[in-house]
Amino acid sequence: MSPQLDDASDLSWLGKPIDARLLFASELASLLDVLRALRPAEWSRTAVPGWSVHDLAAHILGDYHGRLGWRATGFQPAFAPGERLEAFVHRVNQHWVDLHADHSPDALITALEQAGAQVSRHFETVDLETTGLGVSWAGADPAPQWLDIAREFTEYWTHRQQIRHATDRGTDPEPRPLSTVLDTFMRALPHTLRDVSAAVGTQVQVAVDGPGGGTWTVTATADRWSLAEAPSGRPTASVKLDPETAWRLCTRGIDPSTALTLARIHGERRLAQAVCRIVSIVY
Repeated sequence: MSPQLDDASDLSWLGKPIDARLLFASELASLLDVLRALRPAEWSRTAVPGWSVHDLAAHILGDYHGRLGWRATGFQPAFAPGERLEAFVHRVNQHWVDLHADHSPDALITALEQAGAQVSRHFETVDLETTGLGVSWAGADPAPQWLDIAREFTEYWTHRQQIRHATDRGTDPEPRPLSTVLDTFMRALPHTLRDVSAAVGTQVQVAVDGPGGGTWTVTATADRWSLAEAPSGRPTASVKLDPETAWRLCTRGIDPSTALTLARIHGERRLAQAVCRIVSIVY
């Protein structure tokens, strides 16, 4: 059982909790549908720099087993002396992918189906208010389970979109998972703006158009930027993005300068530029 969050650890600045627990089963089903429809040559296409579709599918399997504690895999990753989190994550990810380079697509699909189902069942029963793993890109360590679980959902969803894009299928427009992904990604806003000075009460608004979109307002308080404060009046800066630009910016599928050319900006430009430095992955 995970411990309850310490009452002294005020994480209200992260905003209202997100409940992604019941989305994992349908996300797994969507992933399996895509993989089963791939032609043999499509497994070799580049999905992300350095990894093919096959590699990325193996990586998702590693993500599943990582959440299950690597049980029954014989894989026991550990930090090297002085190793930073980002270096550890990238090293372990590559090692796992290399170990599965010779696995057939059918074997990967079967393994994903089995491990993914276990992960889905596990998350369905987790208490959202207990302590989860840290979410470095949100500046929360430890993080509440609701954010840890939502972050994990964004990982699976994003990788599925990368596979879809690599195989000319485009982003899945289904609004409910997209809405959860964008809502989770925007929890990086306070951490993104942590070094940006502004008068107390200054508000910056980020809006994403269309189905699955939403509006998030981050406010400068005496201690930090916060998503907990109610919007009031006109924001000092606002950034409007389309959904495709928003999720790809947060995952570094496009860079901030490109996002700025696609955004509709009003108000103080330095704040808008700071917002577009958002990163919602371990990068």
